[in-house]
Amino acid sequence: MTNQQSHEDGTITDDEIHWLKVRAEGGFGMIATCATHVHENGKGFPGQLGIFSDVHIEGLARLATALRSASSLSCVQLYHGGMRAVPKLINGQLISPSDDSKTGARAMSAVEIEDTINHFVAAAVRAEKAGFDGVQLHGAHGYLISAFLSKEFNRREDDFGGSVGNRSRFLFEIVRRIRQRCRHDFQLGVRLSPERFGQDLPDVIQVAQRLLSEGNIDYLDMSLWDAFKEPEDDKLKGRTLMSYFTELERGRTRLGVAGKLIRPSDVVRCIESGADYVSLGKVAVLYHDYPRKMERDPEFEPDWLPVTASYLREQGLGETFIAFLATWTNFVSDYEVPADAVRFDIGEYLKK
Repeated sequence: MTNQQSHEDGTITDDEIHWLKVRAEGGFGMIATCATHVHENGKGFPGQLGIFSDVHIEGLARLATALRSASSLSCVQLYHGGMRAVPKLINGQLISPSDDSKTGARAMSAVEIEDTINHFVAAAVRAEKAGFDGVQLHGAHGYLISAFLSKEFNRREDDFGGSVGNRSRFLFEIVRRIRQRCRHDFQLGVRLSPERFGQDLPDVIQVAQRLLSEGNIDYLDMSLWDAFKEPEDDKLKGRTLMSYFTELERGRTRLGVAGKLIRPSDVVRCIESGADYVSLGKVAVLYHDYPRKMERDPEFEPDWLPVTASYLREQGLGETFIAFLATWTNFVSDYEVPADAVRFDIGEYLKK
């Protein structure tokens, strides 16, 4: 989860380690970091965790050790912001598969594509050296991998554009090379979103099926925004968006889902509907020990937003994270947000 708790050079802080460790202690089976940028020019928010330099390995190793000591698997989520990076936080112009007039991003050259693929692979190698159990490629939400998958944002006419096979080449090449460079039992996952940010549901289904059936990844994590919604595409309504993925042949690859999962009954419904696991976000921020609570009482009703800053401190969040969440509409009830702070409306975000 985005939290702005790391140093501006991408090195980790004690606050970042603490908030993740207490969730490992709370019973979560695997802890994934926030989106961690693999290249300096892929930074998408202030205080973002980095993995683009060997300088980051020492701090990441402390996190991996902390999670292992709490009996949780550990994962670094690898990310490049692409045209959704923040211009004032990077050195240079935003990049994208094709020119984008709205953001000012320019099309990547063939050399830059090759270089960026290698940065993802180098980041995975660093995660392995730091002692993590694996990495997850963030191919969702309009970031660089997602933009390559999109017909809207990828209008290239070379081997990385055009057909679904070509537009997904960037992703599959990263997967192939990580498998070559990292040990055989190093976990590799991919996160996709099937709608919004220029995604076409039939195309994403095709990419998902290939990822699941080829067996080169350990799990596919689907970010659905709402796990029980119907597709936005009128031609595909009449069933849940999730069902288009749970019906896919997956062999030994695991399938996970995320999206507005709050109550234990939501989690159970996803598993009963065919998912192998669920990914929890906001409710995991609010309850560091959600799995333990669910074990004790499968019908417990989580309290919901807004919450107080003191409550978030009790849940292991640092002051920087709390200040960030206070800029979200109706998240923190008693926090004085600076007048010049950029406020974040999750409703508007989800419309993009």
